[in-house]
Amino acid sequence: MHDIVNHIHKLLIKNKKTIAVAESCTGGELSNLLTQISGSSGYFILGVVAYSNQAKATILNILTHIIAKEGAVSKDVATAMAEAVRKIAKTDLAIGITGIAGPTGATGKKPVGTVFIAISSKRKKLCKKFYFKGNRLTIRKKAALESLELLKSIMQ
Repeated sequence: MHDIVNHIHKLLIKNKKTIAVAESCTGGELSNLLTQISGSSGYFILGVVAYSNQAKATILNILTHIIAKEGAVSKDVATAMAEAVRKIAKTDLAIGITGIAGPTGATGKKPVGTVFIAISSKRKKLCKKFYFKGNRLTIRKKAALESLELLKSIMQ
């Protein structure tokens, strides 16, 4: 188990915060990390894998024109995913992840490994763009772990 998983577990419990996640390219990897430790039901409320654009629009109510304009792999979509899942689950915090795990799906402007991670709370919104190297599995794992690092940074 990763140290960051333990650290986030303790932070969420200590601060009495709840969390929900909306994942795309990580395919549930982040939900898996957040629920590895017994007692995670005290803070983990909902994990959604909204893999298709249709799921992003129908389940998370992300406006289709945002997806069409910016692309599913974008700051706007990651931020909208985090905000939507936080509202749906009524949690203190939420994470939205969208990206290209590869090996296909890349474009000239968005190579394989491009991932946007957004954090949403009542007071803060944060979204960062990352370029992860490696194969599909490695990119998914790195994105999930980096989202926990980002969460840690706003909770400290």
